[in-house]
Amino acid sequence: MSLRKPSWKVRRVTPLHTGFLSVNRYELDVERHEGGVQRLTREVMERGHSVAVLGYDPVRDEVVLVNEFRPGLLAAGDYPFSDTLAAGVIGENESPIDAAVREMREETGLELREPVLMHPGAYVSSGGTSERIALVFGIVDTREAGGVHGSPDEQEDILVVVLPAQELIDRTRRAEITDLKTLVAGYWLAEYRAGRSEPSAR
Repeated sequence: MSLRKPSWKVRRVTPLHTGFLSVNRYELDVERHEGGVQRLTREVMERGHSVAVLGYDPVRDEVVLVNEFRPGLLAAGDYPFSDTLAAGVIGENESPIDAAVREMREETGLELREPVLMHPGAYVSSGGTSERIALVFGIVDTREAGGVHGSPDEQEDILVVVLPAQELIDRTRRAEITDLKTLVAGYWLAEYRAGRSEPSAR
């Protein structure tokens, strides 16, 4: 038995802000699950889609993360510097794999080898943003890792962080990782290292 799929109609889209992030107000007629239609007004943040990269050195069993200032953490009342996966917006006509290689180079100075797609794209928070984040896994040489990177034109100040893979997994399991893309990657890495998963999209 298949569930009935409710329908919707977009009545109006009103731009509220355009910049690094764009915010639009959607006015909609949305069918209810039990019948009838309700009028909804929702603000949606839109900036395209992104990719996050898990760089792994299998020889040293280490991972590469980045640490930078995050205004969303500040607004939420948390310490605003966080260790996360390298990540960035996927450019027009750019594949997630190509974007991952570029972002790893820009944010860490490292070459990403043998990149594979862990996930083609999951919504960050579909109640308020249209952004999806793809996850990519690849091989790096952590002997070359370190320093501060990023684009000055984008006001980026990104510190490279090298961790033992088990430390990332332990921090993930202790709920010390609060960045969702990095949390997912931590659990994925645990399965990969245990031999229960292959580094490929499912």
